[in-house]
Amino acid sequence: MTDETVTAEDPITGEEIDIPADVEIGEIIDSPVTGAELEVITVDPVQLEEAPELEEDWGE
Repeated sequence: MTDETVTAEDPITGEEIDIPADVEIGEIIDSPVTGAELEVITVDPVQLEEAPELEEDWGE
């Protein structure tokens, strides 16, 4: 694994953030600015969107 990073725009704040260069579509990362979970939606260029809240379903 390398320490290479790319920049992407935080969809909540609009700030540029550094993320690992080897991210994959669907991967969830934590925003270093807000701490919110962000989902990678494209990788060339890297675009992020706020990850949807997952609702627990325990079969009830």
